[in-house]
Amino acid sequence: MRLSWTSPRPFVLLLAFAALLAAVLGVLVLAVPGQGAPSAGELRDRIERQRQKESRLSSTAERLQLVERRATQAADAAQARLDEAQAGLDGARERLESTTGELRKARANLVRLRKKLARSREVLADVLRARYLAEPPNLVDVVVEADGFDDLLERVEFLRRVQNHDTKTVAAVRDARRAAVSDEQRLTRLRRDHQRQTTQAQRQRDGIATMAAGLQQRKADATRAASARRMALRDTRAGRRGAERELDRLLAAERRRAQQFSAPASAAAPRGGASADTRGWAIPWAIVQCESGGVNHRPNSAGASGYYQFIPQTWQAMGGSTRHAYQASRAEQDRLARKLWANGAGAGNWDCAAMVGITG
Repeated sequence: MRLSWTSPRPFVLLLAFAALLAAVLGVLVLAVPGQGAPSAGELRDRIERQRQKESRLSSTAERLQLVERRATQAADAAQARLDEAQAGLDGARERLESTTGELRKARANLVRLRKKLARSREVLADVLRARYLAEPPNLVDVVVEADGFDDLLERVEFLRRVQNHDTKTVAAVRDARRAAVSDEQRLTRLRRDHQRQTTQAQRQRDGIATMAAGLQQRKADATRAASARRMALRDTRAGRRGAERELDRLLAAERRRAQQFSAPASAAAPRGGASADTRGWAIPWAIVQCESGGVNHRPNSAGASGYYQFIPQTWQAMGGSTRHAYQASRAEQDRLARKLWANGAGAGNWDCAAMVGITG
């Protein structure tokens, strides 16, 4: 019977055709990933690589932290030794400075005593010369001029005391000069010893300072290396977590799309078993629709092609006669997919199996 466009039935058919076209377009959108968008397998590979890199970086960071701690301990010990050596050097310098000051004073005193001895000798020589040149006193004159015997004795005693005083003065100055010379010699030896001790302390301090500087540099290098590894580990973890979130979003979107276009319950295969009514497909229709939408696709960015989205390695391993799955006949693709499916044991070979709730 011929139908008229004015009747409601053609309109209903048009709506049904539009719905069918939308479903087909949805399947195509589902089956063909966007250009540049990573697939679930690529994201899993990226996450696994990031995990391996995390493991290596974590192990390296732990070793570097141990090296950093040991370098810190060694640097602290060297710094303590350096402080001790610096204190010894400061003490040696103080002793040397004190000895040098005492030696300087002793030399100044010796110069003064030498001048004093020279003046005393000159005075004594002048007195002796004057006495030698003067006329010897007449005993009679001395006796006559003396005011009695007591005065005579006093004059004689005075002359004797003057002579003794001059002699003692010269002797005292000479003894003081000898003592000053002895002090100068003692202080010179002491200063020489202190100079040697100061030089030794300086060398020891410089050696320890060089070692401490090297250990500080080693500590700084270890700290920078450990910090760089920690930053790399942090960035790697952030990248891995971002990839995991992206994978979760992708799988969630795939599950939603798979649920929208999955086959009716009567067409689905039993869970984990062989296909019952899959419209002639070698695996459950829900997986086929999620993978390719029932279209014999050319290779995508991951290399998967055909009705069952075989990747080239799997296709060749299963005995495919062509380079890519889409180049083979539908019958060959069905046969190899059924072989790979293995009555449900090979469900894990298709990512969409888990998305639509079918497991082996």
